[in-house]
Order: sequence, then structure tokens, then C-alpha cells
Amino acid sequence: MLERISKFLSRAGVCSRRQAEKLIDEGRIKVDGQRIQSPITLVNSQSIIHVDGVAICQPEKTRVWCYYKPAGYLTTHHDPEGRLTVFQDLKQYNLPRVISIGRLDLNSEGLLLLTNNGEFSRFAELPKTGWERRYRVRVFGTLDVPALLDLSQGITIEGIHYGAIKVEINNPNYKSANHWLYVTLSEGKNREIRKVMNHLNLQVSRLIRETYGPFSLGNLQPHGIVEVPTVKVKKAFPGNN
Repeated sequence: MLERISKFLSRAGVCSRRQAEKLIDEGRIKVDGQRIQSPITLVNSQSIIHVDGVAICQPEKTRVWCYYKPAGYLTTHHDPEGRLTVFQDLKQYNLPRVISIGRLDLNSEGLLLLTNNGEFSRFAELPKTGWERRYRVRVFGTLDVPALLDLSQGITIEGIHYGAIKVEINNPNYKSANHWLYVTLSEGKNREIRKVMNHLNLQVSRLIRETYGPFSLGNLQPHGIVEVPTVKVKKAFPGNN
């Protein structure tokens, strides 16, 4: 079966399709000994592919891990400021080459999905896939309950529109300035929850992602990781394993 080199590298967990285009532009990819110039170059199971001189094997079956990202860690491979990163923490597990599905910002924690398949990552992040993310959020301030419930209709802040956000108030104690909310969304724009809560005069002091689509944090503790059973991965990503 023929497929584009950019898709092959994404499925193999080497890089995203966009990153593959950059590698090709920089002349870092060879197919059957020839340096290629186009991301739509077609390859098959017999093609010999090298990136920076390293042979790339045919993609393995799709694997997914649930990882509890601790607060204070960046979702990146390298930080020029020398801060702690998720992928430094993951070295203790001797995983194959993996990429994250989406991100959690520095001060957020909870469920971060990892996979060896860039196409699965792309599928899971696409808005049309419709996977909801559920967060447990501690906020400081006075609750405006009608405004929180109105978020289910979406909201526009400083010209940026955020889609429907479902908010559940967990045992509200109006004598306290600290409250726990359950927040569910499907878009997940950059720092969306923090920006929306700040707009409602609520300061987020803790943000924990508990679910992402059909996957959940379960009993994992910070730094913990567990591989998702193959049957569940196939059910979530049918026809692509």
C-alpha cells in the first residue's frame, strides 16, 4: 500500500506531518538512498527510509499510554530555560519513541495521553472527532452561577470564541472563597479554562484533567503511567491499527 512519506513518518511516531515537511525542506530525509524534496513522495512497506541517517522501521501497532503529568512540568522535549519536562520524567519508563496528545500547561496536571502513532494523535486532537475533556478545577473567588451555567452556550473573550463549556459545581460552600468545579469541553484552546474563569473573576488555583475522550486518569498518581489495552485502542481508533 502506498502512502505519503509525511503520513508514514507520523504513523511511525517520528514527527508530525508538518514537522516532516520541515525535515524534507532541510534535506534530512532519504528514500531508497535518494534525498527527497516533496512531502507527497509515496512510499510502501518495501521502501528504505532514513531520517538524519537513521533507518526508520515500519510503524508498529498503535499503542497508547495514560500518564499523570505533575504540575510544574512542561509538555515538551526540551526547554531552553532548563525547566522540568514531561519527557525527562518519562525516561525512567524506557518507552519507545512517543508523542503527546495535546498538552497541559506548566501549572496544570492530570491525564496526558502518549502514543507511538502520530496519526492517532492527530485524530484524537481534531475537533471533528468530538472527544470531550473533563477537568476538576479549584477556583478562588465569588461564584456567579448563572454566568458559569451560561458557558454551555459558548463565550467570546477579547475576540476569541470558545465553544460550549459544561460546568458542574461540586457541593458549593458559599461561605468559602474556594470552590471545586467540574469543567467539560471539547475544543481545548490554549489555556482556555484559565482564561474563561479569569473573565468571570475566578482565579484557578488547581487544574486536573481527569478524562480525554474514552480514556481516564483512573487511580494514577503524579508521575504514574499505564498502557491502554490494545482492544480499547482499537475501539477508539478503528481500522487504523
